[in-house]
Amino acid sequence: MREWLARWLERIWYGGEPVPLVLAWLERVYAAALALRRSLYRRGWLRSETLPVPVIVVGNLTAGGTGKTPFVVWLVRELAQRGWRPGVILRGYRGESGTARRVEPEARADDVGDEAIMIARATAVPVAVGHRRADAGRLLVPACDVIVSDDGLQHWAMQRDLEICVVDGERRHGNGRLLPAGPLREPASRLARVDHVVANGAARPGEIAMRVGGTRAVSLADPTRSVTLESLRGKVVHAVAGIGNPQRFFALLRGFGISVVEHPYSDHHRYTGDELVVPGDDLVLVTEKDAVKCEPFVHARVYVVPVEAELPVELAGQIHATLHRLKGAR
Repeated sequence: MREWLARWLERIWYGGEPVPLVLAWLERVYAAALALRRSLYRRGWLRSETLPVPVIVVGNLTAGGTGKTPFVVWLVRELAQRGWRPGVILRGYRGESGTARRVEPEARADDVGDEAIMIARATAVPVAVGHRRADAGRLLVPACDVIVSDDGLQHWAMQRDLEICVVDGERRHGNGRLLPAGPLREPASRLARVDHVVANGAARPGEIAMRVGGTRAVSLADPTRSVTLESLRGKVVHAVAGIGNPQRFFALLRGFGISVVEHPYSDHHRYTGDELVVPGDDLVLVTEKDAVKCEPFVHARVYVVPVEAELPVELAGQIHATLHRLKGAR
């Protein structure tokens, strides 16, 4: 049912299908609730907590994937290279842990969420999850002198010093409507109030272009084994992706001349192992986000495709300078 609903909404949000009346009505309810909630925070009737170290929120305006997690990994690595001690906080989407907790690389996705484990493994920096981001952030202080929040642009219960919004350079804002009639969590005009807009793909004036790509596939059963994507040119592979925009993963593989059999699933899909059972002896390629949930069901033909974000080094320098000014002010 969840998969069917995701495909239905995809056609409405990005495929040009007309918006049903029930979704249009729910959009008005959502807009009213959003405005009320924002007003309560502005008036101080709902409290917004401040952490003792600078906070950078990396979020998006649309539901579903835009590439913000690869950006967070890039940002954390850049900050660490410049002498900062960053930590990352997340909600831990679809994880069962509601209270704040530290994330270890060997943690279960069912407990802390897939993205948290992926970031912990990719960056080796402290990571914490919690429905209340400020509680998660306090777990990382004083070990960390800057906190990066993966998602949370609409989480006004925590103050932030920098806001970075990642947009999909191809799909942009879909039909431009608010949830559930469209993919927007907030109106597109919100972009004017963030500090940086990063476009995953084609960038518009005033935006920073980001490219996310990979060149190899690594065996999940034996990480010492890998193949280049170039070596798979002309071959058939089964590509499994339970992310916000599976087509981006499929397009990456096709860019190497690979013949792709698509197996798309909804974002944060819970794997049972059946998804990795395919006929023949073709390779099964999965995303890094899916890999942490597929490990219990892995077999010799399952490979993960690591990706990295590429951005102008000047952006990291600007953020570094801003953090130094904030540190001095504090």
